[in-house]
Amino acid sequence: MRRLNIFVDETGEFGFAKGSSELYGVSFTFHEQADDISKELLRLNRKLEQIGYTDMIHMADLIMHRGDYKNFDIKTRKSIFNSIYQFSRRIAVRYRTIIIDKKYTNNSRILRQQLAFEINKMIKENENYFNKFDKIVMYYDNGQETLGVILDSIFSQFENFEHKVEFDHKEKRLFQVSDMLTFIDKYDYKYKHKMKFTKGEKVFFTDNDMRRILKELSKKRF
Repeated sequence: MRRLNIFVDETGEFGFAKGSSELYGVSFTFHEQADDISKELLRLNRKLEQIGYTDMIHMADLIMHRGDYKNFDIKTRKSIFNSIYQFSRRIAVRYRTIIIDKKYTNNSRILRQQLAFEINKMIKENENYFNKFDKIVMYYDNGQETLGVILDSIFSQFENFEHKVEFDHKEKRLFQVSDMLTFIDKYDYKYKHKMKFTKGEKVFFTDNDMRRILKELSKKRF
């Protein structure tokens, strides 16, 4: 049985109140079950053990120097990032991020429509790819219920679709790869559209760092 695993994470929110996010993004990591990543997963976990952090990687907190990472210096935090990033480079997966600039929308209803349109477009462009699988399993924890509903309504067109909400986030490191991608691609959008970066973003990466990262990941784009 050919199985496709899809790991999904989001950045931003659907609200438009003062102080809400300027961008809304959804990142997808596509992994064919037949492609064994166990050796690279073991390598990643051993590297994290050496660093001294083996829990789930929360990219926003890592970059912004808060939460579990508030007592880690910049060198250690960059080592954690580099561990998950190099893992994402070495494994056989594909990536896709959808970014929507909320300044071009009027309300959450239009945002939902735009998001659904872009996800449907992604599927249509790669219809033959999706149809070759006997089973499609999506891992999304419904961190935002609205997004979960959108994903279910769209991917339910595949009779073999299953949505897993409950799963071990630490074990499913590919979920954390999607989390990483939301940050990388949001940074890229900000750079291209001359949007303001947060202090944490400016401290953690240089523009040259990000250009290199985007170039290295480009061949895995879906």
